[in-house]
Amino acid sequence: MFDTKTATALQSIPVSNNTISRRIEDIASDIVMQVIEQIKLTKMFALQLDESMDVSGEAQVIVFVRYQDCSDIRENILFCQNLQSRTTGEELFKVIDKFFAEGGILWDWCLSVCSDGAAALTGKNNGLMAWIRKKNPKVKWLHCIIHRQALASKRMNAHLHETLNEAVKVINFIKARPLNSRMFKLLCQEMGSEHQHLLLHTEVRWLSRGKILNRLFELRQEVHMFLLEQKSAFSSLFENQDWVCRLVYLADIFDKLNDLNLSMQGFRTDELSLNPKMCAFIKKLEFWLKKVQRNSVSVFPTLDKFADDSEIDNLNTICDCIREHLTKLRDELVSYFPSIMNQDRTQDWIQNPFVEDVTSSSGLSDKLTENLIELASDRALELKFQNVTVSQFWLEVKGEYKELSEITMSALLPFGSTYLCEVSFSAMSLIKTKHRNRLSVQNDLIIAVSDIEPRLIIF
Repeated sequence: MFDTKTATALQSIPVSNNTISRRIEDIASDIVMQVIEQIKLTKMFALQLDESMDVSGEAQVIVFVRYQDCSDIRENILFCQNLQSRTTGEELFKVIDKFFAEGGILWDWCLSVCSDGAAALTGKNNGLMAWIRKKNPKVKWLHCIIHRQALASKRMNAHLHETLNEAVKVINFIKARPLNSRMFKLLCQEMGSEHQHLLLHTEVRWLSRGKILNRLFELRQEVHMFLLEQKSAFSSLFENQDWVCRLVYLADIFDKLNDLNLSMQGFRTDELSLNPKMCAFIKKLEFWLKKVQRNSVSVFPTLDKFADDSEIDNLNTICDCIREHLTKLRDELVSYFPSIMNQDRTQDWIQNPFVEDVTSSSGLSDKLTENLIELASDRALELKFQNVTVSQFWLEVKGEYKELSEITMSALLPFGSTYLCEVSFSAMSLIKTKHRNRLSVQNDLIIAVSDIEPRLIIF
């Protein structure tokens, strides 16, 4: 494939384990150094962090940073570090503070920290945020919006909770036993079913419940027949119309929750973009409640079709159950997101400064309001706004409208969720497997999840 000269050159490349390890370390160090250099230039950043156990039982903390460069907002992994001792707020702070000290990063530049609601992170006296605020009292803590939505969605009435648990037991009875799983697959093949496997339930994955319930309902006839053959007491569940109705409703409502969850996942998300989605979902809940109060389940398509196909005339029982659950779900979401329903319009100008009368509710000082009026009247800037992202626009006008640009950065930089950390933990599970559980994964992970190109010329 190669000529002699090329083959000789390739053979001269060092490929020993130690050499490759050093190159990985050098590349990861350069990526992190580029991020630190940019942070030092702008002196403004936001953090996202999470802690989890890897396959070897080591506690790993991952920290992402969002910062601005000359043309746009960037987000990148800052570091990944294993915790040698306990995963307390103090230990987490020591790890981050040491990294900041070595990199020359000041806590005064930090705007916010986004994490889940674990006590080690949010404890008033000894949590991570308590230690951070000793360095900078102005740092804002943001509870991951996806985590809050998942917590609020767990609450349900006794009947639905029992139905969910029984559905999980049915799935585990079939799926968790290899022989049962193989026999069930054969039965599905004989019946010409579209699917031949059930999905296992896990509390860890955000979308698990919706997927497993949908699959169970789709295969309900096959499952019922299999349970009868196995003489399992679970078979009676599928003969109970009220139980199946609750199962179908759970599949529908978790489908809707999954759609909300997926819409909030992704890169470059912030509170300004995520809060309206949650607000819209709460308003949908109120609409669904009104429909159910009239004994209509048309907003739940699978349940509605099942009711028609099964010729269920009296929906009072299931509607009462749904009404109770939707009311509780709405109240839980409102309690986790108390500020969302207040319809605060003071930051609308950040997302679009060219909307008519946006200055009337901007919440800005008189001088800055005048600057905003001047900007909003500039036709050239309005045309530019249509062709770039919001963050790119405000960074482009920074030279002329510096104070307005800085205010927008303080709103756009903070993370809205810990999605990047979750994605990185998934990447870590692929890098550090049970067969490579002694691997020091930090440098490999930085290279795997970063989109910054290393400056290879320096090696």
